Amino acid sequence: MKTQADPLRISLLALPQTTPAAVYGLFEVLSAVGSIWDRLTGQQTRARRISAEIVARSKEAFTCAIGTPIQPHATFADTENTDVVIVTDLALPLEGGAALGWGDEMEWVRAQLSGGATICSVCTGSIFLAEAGLLDGKDAASHWIAADIFRENYPLVRFRPERIVCDMDPEGQLITTGGASSWEDLALHLIARYSGREEAARIAKVFLLGDRSDGQLPFAAMAKPRRHEDAAIGNCQLWIADNYACANPVTRMVAESGLPERTFKRRFKAATGYTPVDYVQSLRIEEAKQMLEATADATDEIAETVGYEDPAFFRRLFRRHTGITPAQYRQRFRLKRL
Repeated sequence: MKTQADPLRISLLALPQTTPAAVYGLFEVLSAVGSIWDRLTGQQTRARRISAEIVARSKEAFTCAIGTPIQPHATFADTENTDVVIVTDLALPLEGGAALGWGDEMEWVRAQLSGGATICSVCTGSIFLAEAGLLDGKDAASHWIAADIFRENYPLVRFRPERIVCDMDPEGQLITTGGASSWEDLALHLIARYSGREEAARIAKVFLLGDRSDGQLPFAAMAKPRRHEDAAIGNCQLWIADNYACANPVTRMVAESGLPERTFKRRFKAATGYTPVDYVQSLRIEEAKQMLEATADATDEIAETVGYEDPAFFRRLFRRHTGITPAQYRQRFRLKRL
């Protein structure tokens, strides 16, 4: 029996009409869950890992609808019990009728649904689900260009052209999305559901998923600390990690190090790549970002908690580090929005 400690198995169904962007994009992003944040930032997290794979009737590579090779990892026989199936977008028009050559794929998807798997689609992949009869009487999203296809061929489906993520199935087993790039929204939706909203926020930051109109600074986090052999500076880093909000933190670190001030500052920069004051500010801003994401605390209160008595100075510093105000950051990354 599977537990939360076991990786979530997500199968990306590859069809002859499949286009490659969502397949490979989803594979890369989902495979990074539970590991990439730790590697890049050095911050230890606990999130359920995801095992993603491309599944098709054969393991033989094939050329997809736009000429890009797709290499499946597993066959239907290899994948009798998966947790999530994603049918990605299909190239239109579907020559010869939507059901042409989909018999084995439909049988496998129905079996996974009966076994408790969540079935998802990206963009025009919902046509496959409609053809399989899985969307009758249900709300479903797809690319806006597919409105006529649904109206003419699948009148029992309640087509929702305004939706990006349509997760309105009472049993929670059917999720459809609209638009080719909506695979990004689906990825975050699934990560939040199965690996936690915090991990979804981290993945959004690593891959810059979401609104990029303010550039990439809003997504940035403090990089993984350098490895170095300076024990005195390393001890100071450990100390400041728990005491970053104290008054006069650089002076306190100098005292902790037992070094002359000028020597301490020179060695700290050489070891970490930061000046001591920049290091402290980065730690404080990272903590403030986490509080903005996870709590409803007022900005002034957060400023004081991380060590700034002057809220106006904190706001200016926050904007310099992130490119946006604390209020804008909270609106963008508040965990309940994912």
